[in-house]
Amino acid sequence: MAKSKANKGISRIDSGSTHGWFVRGYRNGKTYSKLFSDRKCGGKGKAQKLAKQYRDELEAELSEIPKVPRQRRIVITDSRNTTGELGVSRTTKVGPNGTKHECFSVSWRPEPGIQKCTSFSIGKYGEKKAFKLAVEHRRKMMREIHGPGFYRKLSKKKESS
Repeated sequence: MAKSKANKGISRIDSGSTHGWFVRGYRNGKTYSKLFSDRKCGGKGKAQKLAKQYRDELEAELSEIPKVPRQRRIVITDSRNTTGELGVSRTTKVGPNGTKHECFSVSWRPEPGIQKCTSFSIGKYGEKKAFKLAVEHRRKMMREIHGPGFYRKLSKKKESS
């Protein structure tokens, strides 16, 4: 069930002995929250009304705090990765006439919200060369985005974790 705009940032909690409206807001990585208990507020309706008032006040306060741009998060491992190179996967593409082509797909994000991809055909290059080309392309793109020392920085992070 979709939340209405009237209840944006407000959740209902009915669990064990806790019954009330929970208000939550975020700014710059910090969470602001408060529970409006049915019992303490004099009933479910009154608690909801107080929760909405608090939410509106909280939104006004948070809007005065300037947003700090978040740094890009760089993922260095993923348990679902099967090729050993993040951003490179073995896939099957289906052509417009229904023919299937095995390839290594490469994906990267040149900027937040933008994803790019390309692929290297196993039929055209063979398994090893297609994988090698895919890895080289991914690494080239990551160096263009994050600088020439990108893979050196990654290996230091892996060693320290």
